[in-house]
Amino acid sequence: MSSNSQVKDNEIDLLVQQYEQFTILEEESIDSGFARFNTIITSLKALDEGFSSKNYVRKFLRALHHKWREKVRLIEESKNLSSLDLDELIDNLKVHEVVMEKDFEIYRGKKERVKSIALKAKKESTDDETLKSGSDA
Repeated sequence: MSSNSQVKDNEIDLLVQQYEQFTILEEESIDSGFARFNTIITSLKALDEGFSSKNYVRKFLRALHHKWREKVRLIEESKNLSSLDLDELIDNLKVHEVVMEKDFEIYRGKKERVKSIALKAKKESTDDETLKSGSDA
């Protein structure tokens, strides 16, 4: 085996390992995760060592953080994964990501309002107690 083909084999081994261990972090966007994923699969293809596009779709779905599990289940149930294009999957996930972000903003806004109301009620309650204890003296 020539040293050139050994270098190529080592590079392939490293990329396959990165592919197999690929995960998307909780706070990572679909765009960012896909950019990293695409770098790996493009490098593998350049070395004539790609997987099938069906495999890419399944791998990307499995790599998503568990907060995506419900969406992954819906995609698996509603679409034929063997004919689903990776770009179509990414577009679908990006739309859902926007919906999740909007839902989170709404949730955070409601949480802040509840916290504000609770603090105001606590302050009024403390003021009332101060007035009552002042009148007992």
